[in-house]
Amino acid sequence: MKPVVRSLPLIVGRKPVLEALEQGVTIEKIFLLRSATGTDANLIKQKARELNIPISQVPVEKLDYLTKVQHQGVVAWTSLLQYTDLQAGISYVVEKGDVPLFLMLDGVTDVRNVGAIARTALCCGAQGIVLPTSHAASLTEEAIKTSAGALHKILLCRTPSVQQAMDVFRLNGIQILGTQMKGSVPVFESNLVIPTVVVMGAEDTGISKDVLKRADQLIRIPMVTSFDSLNVSVAAGMILYEACRQRILQ
Repeated sequence: MKPVVRSLPLIVGRKPVLEALEQGVTIEKIFLLRSATGTDANLIKQKARELNIPISQVPVEKLDYLTKVQHQGVVAWTSLLQYTDLQAGISYVVEKGDVPLFLMLDGVTDVRNVGAIARTALCCGAQGIVLPTSHAASLTEEAIKTSAGALHKILLCRTPSVQQAMDVFRLNGIQILGTQMKGSVPVFESNLVIPTVVVMGAEDTGISKDVLKRADQLIRIPMVTSFDSLNVSVAAGMILYEACRQRILQ
């Protein structure tokens, strides 16, 4: 569905990073010296915000660890994957005649969990995964390997924040389902046949307060014991399979 683009893993220096941003090179993450100032540094920040590229402001030791080349306070990781604008991704799915089923990861930072989630999502018919630019895993080769290549075949949408993504989904008539241990609706009682985005939170903190307040429903996975240690990728798989089951049987 999407071309695989492999480029040099690192872009080093202010002018090279700016040129890469202007030429549309897909960048996974930018590391910028905390004390960086000047026109080029400001332009890098501005362009990264426009393109929803995560920026991590770091000490010089981090940059020195990433490269032995004179870095001028900035290093960029190029991406092995392609990202799609969220609205463009939704429109693509709808224009194909499919009913949207997206997964949004709110604070999920473990690359292996993201890879496992992508693998299950693709198998269960989800069309896309939404990743905020902050508090999200960088999709490295380890994530791609764990996904068994699924990250190359599913839509990946980066967004400035979970809140902005929810606004886009709501404008497109897509219901927002938050997941919570104490959610009011068992997952098998929720309607997953209609256009849906499921929001999965980090295992330690769960979904953010904004999702709790603004979700159309808070769903839960019923369990026979009080043991509350479902891995996020396992929980996502259970919910996605229920969506797959409902859609097959409709």
